[in-house]
Amino acid sequence: MNRTKGKVLLIDDDPGLLRLISIRLNTAGYDVIPMDSGERALAQFSIHRPQVVVTDLRMSGMDGMAVFEAIHQRYPMIPVIILTAHGTIPDAVNATKRGVFGFLTKPFESKTLLDQINKAIDISGNSQIADIETTGDTGWRREIITRNPMMEDVLHQARLVAESDISVFIHGESGTGKDLLARAIHKASPRHDQSFVAINCSAIPEPLLESELFGHNKGSFTGATRNHKGLFQAADKGSLFLDEIGDMPLSLQAKLLRVLQDREVRPVGATEVIKVDVRVISATHRNLEQAMSQGHFREDLYYRLNVVALEIPTLAQRREDIPLLASYFLTRIAAKNSREIEGFSPEALELMIGAPWPGNVRQLLNVVEQVVALSTTPIVPASLVNKALRNESGDILSFADARNRFERDYLVQLLQITQGSVTQAARLAKRNRTEFYKLLRRHHLEPGLFKEAAV
Repeated sequence: MNRTKGKVLLIDDDPGLLRLISIRLNTAGYDVIPMDSGERALAQFSIHRPQVVVTDLRMSGMDGMAVFEAIHQRYPMIPVIILTAHGTIPDAVNATKRGVFGFLTKPFESKTLLDQINKAIDISGNSQIADIETTGDTGWRREIITRNPMMEDVLHQARLVAESDISVFIHGESGTGKDLLARAIHKASPRHDQSFVAINCSAIPEPLLESELFGHNKGSFTGATRNHKGLFQAADKGSLFLDEIGDMPLSLQAKLLRVLQDREVRPVGATEVIKVDVRVISATHRNLEQAMSQGHFREDLYYRLNVVALEIPTLAQRREDIPLLASYFLTRIAAKNSREIEGFSPEALELMIGAPWPGNVRQLLNVVEQVVALSTTPIVPASLVNKALRNESGDILSFADARNRFERDYLVQLLQITQGSVTQAARLAKRNRTEFYKLLRRHHLEPGLFKEAAV
């Protein structure tokens, strides 16, 4: 396989100069995509995914700065070098202030341009991405199926931050694949041969979550019949993924902050601390800025976790991925269930591409599972997909959201039965009053309202 130094998008409306610079860059070992206008370059940008952009400043139609602004808005990690025969010092200063990587005035030496390109790729980290693309070393992201530019940009950033030990915060709606991205970051990191440990902070009751995270000693509480290593110790030298961190109780947030600051844990019931070396990746679908303003999430913990933030687009924002994902799921599920199903009809694919997908990739997986189970033909018809989409309730709840909804409905029912009497409701729930009040506060339920409603 031929390896190049990287992919360069070259834009110039002068055919002769475009050809001359292309030859020089090709000779230097770069893969060059020549474009004769900014409009054409932007239209095909997501197809080529260059490591660096070199563009003329003065062009008919869209000029070089307009091209830079359009690229920088969607792909801020990609460096842009601007060439001009009309360059002035104010132009260069203005361009670099706005984020342009380099500004060269024609005529320029070929070596000067090559040095700028080399520097741009090295500083941005795109040389690593170029090596991955040319060698096919994409195992770290193999589970993430995409050709969407927004998702590719997220993966590009993920590959860069994976090299360091800084904390990464992933935000995205339920069902977008936050766990897959966290695992991909671990696989791309120097810790890839160590443990990757994941926990859903909303799926474990509050009294047990501390023990799960930090461990406990034998006899520290009822049922603690042996020493238990927490997940921080299990992930030592590796990565710990804290999913749905936004649902962590405030009392535990303070203890987690101390662990992150001191790099040591104290198991429940222990008197001595244990040093841990863990890379923390966290995620949530909640708005933590809003949670902080309401006093439900600690600001100091937020900034400790949110050193680098990655935003996963919804499935509706990456519709070009729907046929890819649907085919991938179909092949996998059909093989698992020994079903001979070859694919979807064009009409079925059109239905899926146009669907709203409030449950994101998880909802798409559910739909494909339904059509595989019910299909009697090698090609899945549109009617079956339409039926599966109608069967979907719309928003596919995560386990945490489903549990929260059940808890709230259950508490409301108890308060209605007891006409707002916390003592009676707690007795029916077989919980002490303190625990029951905590549940009511978590779900913002006021017992007094139920007394008023009973009058």
